[in-house]
Amino acid sequence: MARVILFNKPFGVLSQFTDAKSPSPRPTLSAYLDIPGIYPAGRLDRDSEGLMVLTDDGRLQARLSSPRHKVPKRYLAQVEGAPEEADLEPLRRGVTLNDGPCRPAPARLIEPPELWERDPPVRFRKSVPDRWIEVTLTEGRNRQVRRMCAAIGFPVLRLVRWSYGEWSLGGLAPGDWREA
Repeated sequence: MARVILFNKPFGVLSQFTDAKSPSPRPTLSAYLDIPGIYPAGRLDRDSEGLMVLTDDGRLQARLSSPRHKVPKRYLAQVEGAPEEADLEPLRRGVTLNDGPCRPAPARLIEPPELWERDPPVRFRKSVPDRWIEVTLTEGRNRQVRRMCAAIGFPVLRLVRWSYGEWSLGGLAPGDWREA
């Protein structure tokens, strides 16, 4: 039976178990998870937060990570500016980035979600509004949600992956994990 671990990756943590590239080590998954034989299915960049799925099953890991299987990943993004529903239409049609066109991504405006405080906090500027959107991807390119939002004129201030396939963060605090 495959072991599946759901982990709420905090801001600033690398989505790998070691940091061989940096002269001063940055926080990695090993600071939170001491479970031999599990590996992440996909990645989250260091300045993104939220759900990571880890497993000891190589086939499951490959299926979850491969864009061919179109596993949905739902993100909550706090963006700079005040987009309207019509501003999200390019995301829904499939925006083109410098590495090619993206698949259409369901996107909608949402109320600010009830999330934990981020450390460090997101910068706040009185003169610049912000809004929350939800975006669902079925592919996973490097910093894709950030690049897609920037391409339509709304840079991401905070990004949280809320769900991955059938699993969601529900009730997991940053740095906590549970078996699925």
